[in-house]
Amino acid sequence: MKTTVKKAGVIKKFWGVLGPGLITGASDDDPSGIATYTQAGAAFGSQLLWSAIVTYPLMVSIQEMSARIGLITNHGLTGTIKKYYPKFFLYAILFISFPSITLNIGADIAGMGAVGNLLFPAIPAFSFSILFTLLILYSVIFWSYHKIAMILKWLCISLISYIIIPFLIGVDWLQVLKDTVVPSFTPSKAYFITLVGILGTTISPYLFFWQASMEVEERQEKHLFVGKKIIADMEADVKGGMLFTNVVFYFIILAAGTVLFNAGIHSINTVEEAARALRPLAGDQAYLLFALGVIGTGFLAIPVLGGALSYMMAETFGWKEGLDKKYNEAPGFYITMALSLVIGLLIHFIGISPVQALIYTAVLYGVTAPVLIALILHICNNKKIMGRYTNNFWSNFFGIATFLLMTISSFFLLWYSLGN
Repeated sequence: MKTTVKKAGVIKKFWGVLGPGLITGASDDDPSGIATYTQAGAAFGSQLLWSAIVTYPLMVSIQEMSARIGLITNHGLTGTIKKYYPKFFLYAILFISFPSITLNIGADIAGMGAVGNLLFPAIPAFSFSILFTLLILYSVIFWSYHKIAMILKWLCISLISYIIIPFLIGVDWLQVLKDTVVPSFTPSKAYFITLVGILGTTISPYLFFWQASMEVEERQEKHLFVGKKIIADMEADVKGGMLFTNVVFYFIILAAGTVLFNAGIHSINTVEEAARALRPLAGDQAYLLFALGVIGTGFLAIPVLGGALSYMMAETFGWKEGLDKKYNEAPGFYITMALSLVIGLLIHFIGISPVQALIYTAVLYGVTAPVLIALILHICNNKKIMGRYTNNFWSNFFGIATFLLMTISSFFLLWYSLGN
């Protein structure tokens, strides 16, 4: 009995430590990310499972640095760049980030609406998209930061549905183990574009901004004094959040690779296509879990996307900011979020399909990611900014590895996107 109580206490304590890192990590598995991972599994089976292992330390290093910047400077990433770097960097990043994040929001809203229509065919997809957008806007504007953070935290549980799916179907676990541990490559354009898509989806620039700003919110809301314990808790949070997102993305590739690839379905462009394909092959349970997971992750990711953009705009132009503030206290912050969601909702009216939006988003993220990673590395090695909390050897090692990988990937992504 004592052992059970002790274990429950440890779990409760660990759940309490998890916060911005868990939400940031889980929001990375948004509907557009789900489409990317599903396509990877459908096209190449379990061959790309190793990417979930390789990207984990890279994600942790960048998100930990972003979080540390927020805690130490008490400013978001945008505010720190504005204070210590030329304005050109700030405006260039904002100029590229606004359309890329808005396109990402549009793709996610469309995916949620389409899956809602699959579950309830009598209701048009666009009606679901409007409903979901209004619900998200209402919650963000009228609920407190504490309530929003708690709801986002519990929404992370919706991602567990993707971990369950492979256990409902037959899996060749020996082959899975081999593809997890031993990377294999197919010398083809399709393979490389898929791999670049995974990198762009997992290491997304908007997450850097959100992570830093959320740490500032946490520090202010809980009146934290930054010391070794707070840094250690933040690191545990980031590691736990990134582990969660990578476990989920691993199992999405596994499910698609087992069901769709083995059935000869090698091209999946949208989440609704994936859900439709799963139903006759994997059964109603897997289909329902997949569909509900898309909606849950949309509710989780869209406030993160819109929030990241709102923090960027507010810090750039000196507006009041924060989910802990009411609308009348930070109107520019909330208007930015509302505009990003409404523009995202209306994207399909201007002839951009969700798939096109994802492609454009990947290209724009690819352009900004290496620059931002270089800036984050520079900030975290600057004692004038970070004091005694500058990078250690391993932070620099994995940070530089991430920079090099994203730079090379971005080059090839742009190369292929231009039609070469």
